[in-house]
Amino acid sequence: MDPNAVSKAFVDHYYSTFDTNRPGLANLYQEASMLTFEGQQFQGAQNIAAKLANLPFQQCQHSITTVDCQPSGPAGGMLVFVSGNLQLAGEQHALKFSQLFHLIPTPQGSFYVQNDIFRLNYA
Repeated sequence: MDPNAVSKAFVDHYYSTFDTNRPGLANLYQEASMLTFEGQQFQGAQNIAAKLANLPFQQCQHSITTVDCQPSGPAGGMLVFVSGNLQLAGEQHALKFSQLFHLIPTPQGSFYVQNDIFRLNYA
């Protein structure tokens, strides 16, 4: 398993789902998962999905600039650090963002998001 290929596939799937079917992101989290979104913490798949579904915008488009990946721990986890631009519908300028995912393998051979930290980057 190539960690870079896995992280790229995850990032493509995550942001495509975020942009087109945000409630579908709930499947990527478990009850022990935690999201820190702009300093606010949410735990559990349903709480995380509710936060993401209730953001103050409905339509957006992510464009990814960088994806960095490192193996994490003996169980085959991965840290995935993403930077990019977030274009909101009706806004002229895109917002810059950074996001860190800690992916944990499942017994079924896929991954879930254990930790997710999101920040807008203000210049």
